[in-house]
Amino acid sequence: ATGDKRAALGLAGIAIRAGARSTLATLWQVNDASTAEFMNQFYQQLNNPQLTKAEALRNAQLAFLKKKYPNTDYHRPHIWAPFILVGNWL
Repeated sequence: ATGDKRAALGLAGIAIRAGARSTLATLWQVNDASTAEFMNQFYQQLNNPQLTKAEALRNAQLAFLKKKYPNTDYHRPHIWAPFILVGNWL
Protein backbone atom coordinates (compact mmCIF):
# COMPACT_ATOMS: atom_id res chain seq x y z
CA ALA A 1 0.00 0.00 0.00
CA THR A 2 3.05 2.24 0.13
CA GLY A 3 2.50 5.10 -2.27
CA ASP A 4 -1.15 4.23 -2.87
CA LYS A 5 -3.18 7.24 -1.75
CA ARG A 6 -6.33 5.10 -1.68
CA ALA A 7 -4.87 2.58 0.79
CA ALA A 8 -6.20 4.59 3.73
CA LEU A 9 -9.74 3.84 2.58
CA GLY A 10 -9.39 0.19 3.64
CA LEU A 11 -12.37 -2.04 2.88
CA ALA A 12 -14.41 0.93 1.70
CA GLY A 13 -11.75 1.63 -0.91
CA ILE A 14 -11.79 -2.00 -2.01
CA ALA A 15 -15.58 -1.83 -2.45
CA ILE A 16 -15.27 1.34 -4.53
CA ARG A 17 -12.54 -0.16 -6.71
CA ALA A 18 -14.71 -3.27 -7.16
CA GLY A 19 -17.50 -1.15 -8.62
CA ALA A 20 -19.68 -0.01 -5.71
CA ARG A 21 -20.79 3.57 -6.30
CA SER A 22 -20.61 4.34 -2.60
CA THR A 23 -20.10 2.62 0.70
CA LEU A 24 -20.58 3.45 4.34
CA ALA A 25 -17.48 2.76 6.40
CA THR A 26 -16.18 3.41 9.90
CA LEU A 27 -12.97 5.09 10.96
CA TRP A 28 -12.56 2.84 14.00
CA GLN A 29 -13.99 -0.31 15.56
CA VAL A 30 -17.63 0.12 16.57
CA ASN A 31 -20.11 -1.59 18.89
CA ASP A 32 -22.40 -4.15 17.22
CA ALA A 33 -25.62 -3.11 18.99
CA SER A 34 -25.27 0.62 18.38
CA THR A 35 -24.14 0.02 14.79
CA ALA A 36 -27.19 -2.12 14.08
CA GLU A 37 -29.41 0.69 15.37
CA PHE A 38 -27.38 3.27 13.45
CA MET A 39 -27.75 1.35 10.20
CA ASN A 40 -31.49 1.01 10.83
CA GLN A 41 -31.72 4.77 11.29
CA PHE A 42 -29.55 5.43 8.21
CA TYR A 43 -31.66 3.21 5.95
CA GLN A 44 -34.89 4.73 7.28
CA GLN A 45 -33.51 8.12 6.28
CA LEU A 46 -32.21 6.80 2.96
CA ASN A 47 -35.70 5.56 2.14
CA ASN A 48 -36.74 9.21 1.75
CA PRO A 49 -36.24 10.02 -1.97
CA GLN A 50 -35.79 13.71 -1.14
CA LEU A 51 -32.55 13.03 0.76
CA THR A 52 -29.09 12.34 -0.58
CA LYS A 53 -26.96 9.61 0.99
CA ALA A 54 -24.93 12.30 2.75
CA GLU A 55 -28.09 13.87 4.19
CA ALA A 56 -29.34 10.46 5.32
CA LEU A 57 -26.03 9.87 7.10
CA ARG A 58 -26.17 13.31 8.71
CA ASN A 59 -29.75 12.76 9.89
CA ALA A 60 -28.85 9.38 11.38
CA GLN A 61 -25.93 10.97 13.20
CA LEU A 62 -28.15 13.80 14.46
CA ALA A 63 -30.72 11.31 15.75
CA PHE A 64 -27.99 9.76 17.87
CA LEU A 65 -26.51 13.11 18.91
CA LYS A 66 -29.90 14.49 19.96
CA LYS A 67 -30.50 11.52 22.28
CA LYS A 68 -33.30 9.88 20.33
CA TYR A 69 -32.27 6.69 22.14
CA PRO A 70 -32.72 7.30 25.88
CA ASN A 71 -30.91 5.14 28.42
CA THR A 72 -28.03 4.52 26.00
CA ASP A 73 -24.70 6.19 25.34
CA TYR A 74 -25.56 6.57 21.64
CA HIS A 75 -25.33 10.37 21.92
CA ARG A 76 -21.59 10.14 22.54
CA PRO A 77 -19.41 10.92 19.51
CA HIS A 78 -17.47 7.66 19.67
CA ILE A 79 -20.76 5.91 18.77
CA TRP A 80 -21.99 8.00 15.82
CA ALA A 81 -18.92 9.89 14.56
CA PRO A 82 -16.88 7.07 12.97
CA PHE A 83 -19.31 6.57 10.07
CA ILE A 84 -18.21 8.04 6.75
CA LEU A 85 -19.62 7.85 3.26
CA VAL A 86 -17.07 7.02 0.57
CA GLY A 87 -17.75 7.48 -3.13
CA ASN A 88 -20.90 8.97 -4.63
CA TRP A 89 -22.69 10.76 -1.79
CA LEU A 90 -25.69 11.92 -3.84
